[in-house]
Formats: sequence, structure tokens, C-alpha cells
Amino acid sequence: MPSYDKASRRTFILGLMAAAAAGQAHAQPWPAKPIEWVVPYPAGGGTDAVARILAEAMGKTLGQPMVINNKPGAATNIGADYVARSKADGYVVMSADTATLAANPFLYSKLPYSAEKDFAPIGLTVRFPLILAVNPSVPASNLTQFLAWAKTQAGANYATPGSGSPHHLATELFGEKAGLKLTHVPYRGAAPAVQDVVAGQVPFMFVDTASGYQFIQAGKLRPIGIASAGRVKNFDSIPTLQEQGLKGYEAYAWQGLVAPAGTPPEVIGKLNAALLAALASTPVKARLQTLGLELIPSTPQQMTQYAANERAKWGPLIKTASIHID
Repeated sequence: MPSYDKASRRTFILGLMAAAAAGQAHAQPWPAKPIEWVVPYPAGGGTDAVARILAEAMGKTLGQPMVINNKPGAATNIGADYVARSKADGYVVMSADTATLAANPFLYSKLPYSAEKDFAPIGLTVRFPLILAVNPSVPASNLTQFLAWAKTQAGANYATPGSGSPHHLATELFGEKAGLKLTHVPYRGAAPAVQDVVAGQVPFMFVDTASGYQFIQAGKLRPIGIASAGRVKNFDSIPTLQEQGLKGYEAYAWQGLVAPAGTPPEVIGKLNAALLAALASTPVKARLQTLGLELIPSTPQQMTQYAANERAKWGPLIKTASIHID
């Protein structure tokens, strides 16, 4: 057995202590620190509002705060790329939506991430009904009047939270079904788009219920119709576009929660359990439903299938309409 002098023994013992401490730290149960929640849109929009409500509730269940990090831009690609490249340890999650998981694979010739391979689904969260809303200066209060006005505009401008967003696709589908030629004015998020429609810089947009609620209530936006199959709770006075004659027209913005691919299944399970608990919470449900949102809780497997179905729905439309971002 080799002999050590006093200094060597001290160094050896300190090394053992450091290794033991490192092992204990590694063995700490998840979560042992705050969790970063990436929102790929600016603060103030519908996705941001939902994330903050859910993060607060989930953080209490998990015993660690979930901290919102807004990374807007490029139809969620900036945030998605960041998360796809993040360490798969459960400390980074993201609000992924129609654009991230269903539309972008068809809108971009090359993506910095794979919608099918780079993310581990945690669960669906909510679905945003979309409302066709106008600045009050537009001489229309129903679909018939709106169509009559739009046909005199030679390519009426409409705002969206960004190219390839659900709002953009919903408006393209609307224009196709209604026989309208429209001009797209993309913004970096829902909040600035809504603000410019309220200010009269752009005459109309399809606004999600979360982003548009306060402006519709205040009379700063006039609702024409809602793009859902039936009327929406807390927006019952707004008729659907289908019941006003636009048969078969239905569009939503939906979202769910994802982590980087490779995140341990047990961590995904804990995140899903916390998410389901939040969505089942009476205070959380009340806050989300006040915004006109439809809660769509799911398992990770159900979210995977939902996203696949949405790709099958929007992909052909994007190709047929020749919508490209790059």
C-alpha cells in the first residue's frame, strides 16, 4: 500500500469530499432549481399570458419557480432553436404552438430544428379561438358588411403576430373561402399587431381571444365573427363566421408545452402531472376561460398525435396557397 505525506493525504481527502459532494448534487431530486419557460413571442400577447398563468401554478406544484423568458421572432423559430439546443435535463421548457409544430415545416425550406425529432412533448395546454376584428372606423359590424367593404379595398391590409402564425394561416384560409385578395402585414407578436389595429394603422386582423379580449370589451376593436364551430364562452354575443354564411370555416391557434428531446421520461411525467394539475385548478380554469380559451389537457402521447394531425391539415393548405417565408 503506498504511503502518503500529510499534505498528500489532505489533498486526497479533500478530493474524496468534493467527489462525494458532486455525487450528492447530481443525485438531488428534480427539480432542484428554477425552470426556464421559453415563450417564443413578446410579452403581452396571448401565449405569454397563458404561460405566466400556468407557470405560476405549476411552480407551486413542483416546488421551484418557472421563470418566463421571452424569445420572439421568426415565427417562433428563434425560441424553438434555442430550446432544441438546450440541455435535456428538465430545466428548459417552451410554449410550442401551431407554427412551431405544424406550419413551419412547410413554410420554411430549411428549419433550424426538427418539429418531429427535437422536442419531447409534455402536454397540450389551450386552444385560442380566433376572432375577425376591425378598427371601429371600418364600416362593418357583420360578415356581409365586412365582405362588401373588403371588396372595395383592392387588397385590404391585415395584421398578424408574424408570418406563418396561426392568425396568418387563418386569414389566408378566410380570404380563399371568401374570395378576397388581402395584403399581409406581419408583426413581431400579437401585442404590437393588436395595438396597430386599435390605432387604425391596419384596419383588421384575426385576433386570438386572449390578446383581443380587453380591446373588444373596451370597444376599441369591433368583432365581426368568431372562427370556431360554435359560440365561445365569455364571447357568446359574437356569432360564428359559419353561422353568418362562411360554411366550413374553422381555425384555431393551439399550443402545448415541450422540452428538449432526450429529457428523462420521469421528468416529463412530473411536468405533465404539474401541467394537468394546473389546468384542473379552479382559479386557473377561471382565468383562462375569462380569456375565451378552450382548455385541452393531454398526455405527451396525445400531444404527439395532435401535432401530427395538425401538420396533415395545414401542410396541404400552405402548399396549395404557395405560402413561403424563405
